[in-house]
Amino acid sequence: MTEEDKIGKIEEMGGSESELSASSVETESESDAFDENDPDAPKWYVVHTYSGYENKVCENLTKRIFTQNMRDQIFQVLVPVEEEVSFSTDGNKKQKKRTIKRKIYPGYVLIRMKMTDKSWYVVRNTPGVTGFVSPGLKPVPLPADEVEKIKQLMGLSAPVKVNIELEVGQVVRITSGALQDRTGTVVEVNPESEKVRILVNMFGRETPTTVELGQVEKI
Repeated sequence: MTEEDKIGKIEEMGGSESELSASSVETESESDAFDENDPDAPKWYVVHTYSGYENKVCENLTKRIFTQNMRDQIFQVLVPVEEEVSFSTDGNKKQKKRTIKRKIYPGYVLIRMKMTDKSWYVVRNTPGVTGFVSPGLKPVPLPADEVEKIKQLMGLSAPVKVNIELEVGQVVRITSGALQDRTGTVVEVNPESEKVRILVNMFGRETPTTVELGQVEKI
């Protein structure tokens, strides 16, 4: 793929804000092939952007990486987002399901890079960037545990969050699994584990069962 093709592909991605923010833009397919214990390995840094410019910064910086031949110093640009599944009831009492992408840290973009004078200059002078997030003058990389937390929030190592309002005593229908289409009464809701315990009528008696929040809908 030529440099023009690569830049064209990035411009296509920039045309859809949701696509650009939903996943990181990688400039090297082997960007993960580094020894994290190597002091010269790329680190994750955070830059602050103008409000609402996170995706535009991601697009602009990725273009600059190619046009200024920085693929050996800047490897990944990321707008952290998480997906939340929400359920709502319309006027006909039919439940609708939709997935919403939310920015985890509005006003911030993460960059995996080797910090040099040139890479700092390219990032710092990208339109929409106001500066690196750092307690001092020199940018400080994110600790590894913070990076892992962000990956979990993005769903890379954690399930998609489900947002559905249920109350004890409410009647629901199971929408998937072995008990699909059976109805039951809610007896316990656990938002932290995203599970709900319901009483289902089986073989003439009410039997308690626990399912995921995403497996039930209100009746």
